[in-house]
Amino acid sequence: MTVQALRERRIDTLAGLLDEHGREIQGVAYLILRDRALAEDVTIETLLTAFERGSSIRDESALRPWLLRVAANKALSVQRSGARMIHLAVLPEMMHGGDLAAESSDRVVILQAIGALPIQMRAAVVLRYYADLPVEAIAAALGKSPNTIKAQLQTALARLRRTLSEPALAAGETSHA
Repeated sequence: MTVQALRERRIDTLAGLLDEHGREIQGVAYLILRDRALAEDVTIETLLTAFERGSSIRDESALRPWLLRVAANKALSVQRSGARMIHLAVLPEMMHGGDLAAESSDRVVILQAIGALPIQMRAAVVLRYYADLPVEAIAAALGKSPNTIKAQLQTALARLRRTLSEPALAAGETSHA
């Protein structure tokens, strides 16, 4: 019923979109930008774009992928515009076995490794493995060929495996040469 509500330009559609897709849109934007406030801005802009242009969507099942593509493109645009971001070191010290915070620590390390990827590669990883979009949809969203997206994903996964297999670096320690 959301696509029909967009066609009718009912204002309550924004609240419905936010409830149903807002968290995922913000997650995609955050994983690309690594900035919560900018991700919130992208979420709002995405929902407004949906309200303005969503009436062109023909199929209800196309709404979610379309919203995520709009969010990814807006996040990439913000990134390209040179939005200044300050990254704080948020990695906790090494956790000991049995520590309840170990899972949270692992998540932070993974997010940091994803954040270290080049922006286009990061966007491809986020859209594929967080938003679960097919390669063809990612290629369309990012304006690349499916083969380019496959190559970016393969390279990104290799980098992530390498980064996450290095225990000293994954623990937040830095090496000094």
